[in-house]
Amino acid sequence: MKQTLTTLIVIAAMAPAAWAQDRIYRCGNEYTNNAAQAKERGCKLVEGGNVTVVQGARVKASGVATPGAPAASPAGAPRVENNDQRARDADARAILESELRKAEARHAELLKEYNNGAPERNALDLRNPQVYLERTAELKASVARSESDLAGIRRELARLPGSPK
Repeated sequence: MKQTLTTLIVIAAMAPAAWAQDRIYRCGNEYTNNAAQAKERGCKLVEGGNVTVVQGARVKASGVATPGAPAASPAGAPRVENNDQRARDADARAILESELRKAEARHAELLKEYNNGAPERNALDLRNPQVYLERTAELKASVARSESDLAGIRRELARLPGSPK
């Protein structure tokens, strides 16, 4: 009886090792259980916790878009007539140009208020210098965001067909 109990304990201790999955390695944003490949690529062993890996769909080499080239439409996508597409592009350009004008006007207001890092002091600022410093920092951050917004709108305009390269 004692030997049977010992045998059962040994079998129970070895069973989880048999059921456990292979070691998992992380290679940047990819995971693999191929130890040779992981060693080649300098991957790190994932320890602790459970890892569930779902195989993703492979992208065809021909499906990779090249910069400046029009993107291919999916097979079932409806065709758009050239005149309709030109009208859509013109509408997009008009909207972006309008947004650019608004952003430029707002940016000009912010620059005027910021006054090269020395905005005009108001009554509250005179009584509490910390409020002035905080307002100046907020204005500086707003100017930086505004410049970033302008750059983004200009990039989008440059991507539209017919834009000078």
